[in-house]
Order: sequence, then C-alpha cells, then structure tokens
Amino acid sequence: MEISTEAKLEPFLRWLQVNKVELRGCKIKYSDESKGFGIFSSNEFSDGVLLVVPLDLAITPMRVLQDPLIGPECSAMFDEGEVDDRFLMILFLTVERLRKNSSWKPYLDMLPTTFGNPLWFTDDELLELKGTTLYRATELQKQNLLTLYDDKVKDLVKKLLVLDGDSESEVSFEDFLWANSIFWTRALNIPLPHSYVFPQNQEDLNKCDSINNSAELSNDHNSRGELINGLNDIKNEAQRVNSQVNEATSTLTSTQGETLWVEGLVPGIDFCNHDLKAAATWEVDGTGLITGVRFSMYLLSVERSSFQSEKEISISYGHKGNEELLYLYGFVIDNNPDDYLMIHYPAEAIHSIPLSDSKALLLEEQLATQKTEAMITSGKLIVSPVSVGVEDEISKVSSLLEELVGSGGERQPSDAEVRAAVWEACGDSGALQLLVDLLQAKLTDLEESSGTEDYDSELLLKSCMTESQGQHASCENNSSEETNGWTQHKMSRKMWSSIVYRRGQKELARLFLKEAEHALQLALTEGN
Repeated sequence: MEISTEAKLEPFLRWLQVNKVELRGCKIKYSDESKGFGIFSSNEFSDGVLLVVPLDLAITPMRVLQDPLIGPECSAMFDEGEVDDRFLMILFLTVERLRKNSSWKPYLDMLPTTFGNPLWFTDDELLELKGTTLYRATELQKQNLLTLYDDKVKDLVKKLLVLDGDSESEVSFEDFLWANSIFWTRALNIPLPHSYVFPQNQEDLNKCDSINNSAELSNDHNSRGELINGLNDIKNEAQRVNSQVNEATSTLTSTQGETLWVEGLVPGIDFCNHDLKAAATWEVDGTGLITGVRFSMYLLSVERSSFQSEKEISISYGHKGNEELLYLYGFVIDNNPDDYLMIHYPAEAIHSIPLSDSKALLLEEQLATQKTEAMITSGKLIVSPVSVGVEDEISKVSSLLEELVGSGGERQPSDAEVRAAVWEACGDSGALQLLVDLLQAKLTDLEESSGTEDYDSELLLKSCMTESQGQHASCENNSSEETNGWTQHKMSRKMWSSIVYRRGQKELARLFLKEAEHALQLALTEGN
C-alpha cells in the first residue's frame, strides 16, 4: 500500500533530528508529482546556512566498507578491483531497501520508486527515442545491468540478507535498478577534508564512526568498483553517454590539496531540485567555524537578500544538455540553452593503423577548427557513413606525422603539428565535407526514425502533458479536449520528454548542417 506524503515526511523529519541534521532556514515538503519532495525556505532566521548535515550521515564508499554486514563481504572484492565505489553504494541501497527494520527506512521511504529516465521506459515508450543516441545506449545499459545483476548482485544480496537473519526476502532486478537510479539521480561530489578520511587522533576516529541511532530507529546492525560506471564497458553508442556521465561525476576518489572528492548521497541536501539559476550550493565545513558542526556538509544560500517564505530552494546540477538530463535524471528542459548535438566518427577507420591515438586527435582537431558549435568526439556512439576520401586523407596525415615524429611513434605529435598535417592533407574543404557527411547521416537517422522536427513540434503543440499513467496536470478526465480549434491529446511525461529531446537534436542537426554546407561552399569557392 502506498504511503501518503505526510506519513513519510514526519518519520523522516524525526530521523533527521535524531541524526543531528539541522534545518535552520528551510523545511522539506512535497513539491509536486514531477519533482517529489523539495526544500523550501522558512520564516526562521538564517545567516545563509540553510541546512547542516553531519558527514557521518552521508552514504559513501567508506561507510559501506565500514558497515558490519556489507563491509566484511565486499572489502576483499573492492581491494582486488572486482567492484568499484559506485557498486558499493548501489549494493548498500539495494540491501537496505530489503532489510527488515532497516534504520534507514525513514529516509528510503521518502525516495521515489519510479523514474523518468529511459531505463524505466516501456518498450513502446523507448521507441520514441529511436534514432537518437539514447535509444541504443539505453538498450545496451539495461542489458549490462541485467548481466551485472545476474552475475554478481543477486546472489550477493541474498547472502547478505541471510547473514542478517532474513531468509525469506527475495531480491529482484527492479530492486537493483531502483538503487542504481537513486544513486545516479541523487549522488553529489563531496569535498571531504583529508583529516576526515584519514583521521589522526581518537577524536577524529570517533567522528568517522557510523551514524547515531536511537533505540527506536536501530536494529541489530548499526547502519553506518564495478557498477557499470555509467556504462564503462558499453561499446559504440553507450561509450559516449558513459564518457559524459563520468565527466559529470568522477567515479574514483580524487585528491586536490587537502581535499578528497568522493561521491556519495547526503540525506537532506539530496532533496534539492535542479534549476538553471541555483538558489543555493553545498559546501563542507571541516572545522566547524562556519556551521558550528565539525565535519559537516551544509546548504548555503547564494541569495544576498533573504528568501521569500515558501520559495523552493534549488541547486544546479550543472550545465547539461537534454541528452544528459534525460539519461541521468529523467527530465528535460524545453529550449535548453545548454543543449548540444553529438556526432561521431567511426573508430574502425583509424584504430587499425599506426598512431591511432594521434589520428583520433587529428580528426577532432580537423573538425573542431571549423566555425561551428557542433561537438565532435571520435569513435563513439554512431558508426556514420563517410565519404570515400576520408581514409585517404587520414593516410596522408599519418604519413606527414610519421615524417615529423618518426614511424615508430617515438613521441606524440604536438597540437601544432597535428593542425599543420591536417591542413596540408585536407584543407578546409576536406574537413568540412566530412562534417557535412556526418551531419547529413545524423539528421537522416533521426527523421527516418521519428519524423521531422515540424512533426515533433506539432505533437507538442497539440498535447497536454500528464504526470503519470491515469493522472495528469492540465487535462480533463476525458482522453482529449478542444483547445484553440484543435483537439488536444493527453501525453505522458516520458513521451513529452522524449519528443522535446529528439526535436532539439533535429533542430541542432539542421542548423549545424546548414552552417557547415555554407562554409563548405565558401571553402570550395576559395580553393581551400
């Protein structure tokens, strides 16, 4: 039976209080069906610090390895590289969701149970993405997750539940998929102080212990890499998505000075929703001088003046195009100013010849030097047909580079040498012809799969978006209604997001193609 929002919220707020989370200038409440819960300003006085969460409450790889149930089973696997840090956190979420009387239950009950990203699409819904990068990437990612679940997760979770005294609960792929989606939609990069990760004295050691639990919230076990890494092993289409995901959130702990950046979930702060104009950001207080709580993470207002009461406090997930927003978070932004088009050159054409890394670089240089905002990455996602002369041009550039750096590849060519070789072998017209070919192939694939840009615009114009199956925001209960002389049909949020995303891809492909064709004509006229 579905728990009401009020029934979820009150135990969660008590749980936060027990775990010493301080809501100073904000409150958590239900926003709407598309966003779920959010953080809103309150009438309480605040010095700009809106929310303070002890770092001991964060779900990080260190917490999982210290967990008395999961840690002993996963430490050796982690040390030997069989699993990575993201796998640990997703495993933790999967197990805690299934554990009876989990001390994390008030938090887990607040989290969404379904998502708008393509991994949760039905087969019919996924067809709306056919021809786009995300269509093939989603198919490959789901298969990869299924393989990981069958090979590693299923038996491990079952073993952990038995060790916890539960031999009846059954784990399903949907449990794992849920945990995977929770991680990717809520994880933050946390700048942990070096002294927190590597404590030097007993006081600091105590600060790194598990979260405090009251008697009513505790159980027998105090709750304190190989996930697909956003799809590290996926070839072709999925490699591009994986690269973008990994740029947005670094998998491995990285060090910068006295700060170690670690991915993790921070209960409370992770209820902030996204807005291009963020009202707050998050910081870590390692000394307690700012918040009065040593080793804490806090939400800091970026507004100079006080918030209007009941205003939602948002953070920015970063400058992301709709492709990344839909894939990771399950939503898109209509007319997204950060949207982009990714086109790809077939890796097979260059990886089979010497100095393949250099040739991949030169191809990027060759295309990136043109006057267009199209973003080009070699050898990923789409194997597009190219003109016959491309391999000849690469061969010529290869020969020129070998003359400069030696046939044995004694050193890598400099950027200047790459550009000079490209210019000598291809000129502007060669590079622009390749760009035109790739853009034409991209646009053709998009239109053959789901119609033209105008067709998508008409679909959006004649529809009203629903929040979920059987529920809607702007339609009556009938299947359609008359609006401005045409019939307005109900459309699910997933379908609406898919059409907004694919229409944007078609628009960018059309605009870039027009610009590239014009530049090519000028280059041919000038004899370049």
